[in-house]
Amino acid sequence: MKTQQSITSIPASPEEDRRRRMIQYTVAMAIRMVCVIICFFVHGIWLLVPLAAALILPSVAVMLANNVGATRSTKRVDVAHGVLVVQEPIRAVPMDDDK
Repeated sequence: MKTQQSITSIPASPEEDRRRRMIQYTVAMAIRMVCVIICFFVHGIWLLVPLAAALILPSVAVMLANNVGATRSTKRVDVAHGVLVVQEPIRAVPMDDDK
């Protein structure tokens, strides 16, 4: 039996997802370049901060760029054995409409 798709469960298009990942990667690499440039102007123990960021950011950027298919949906709808199960994400901060 074919499962019914809800509009909130449909992921972003591949082009939109690729564009989002490319922007995230570009921003992370731009921040890395700023950290490398700052390394030339900072002295002493403070040199470790931009140096550490410049060394860690490439791996973080690659992990973000490889996160294919991350959805922005707020609910996940599953149909299992004729039972409709709706799961909402856990929010750390209550929203205004929860009052």
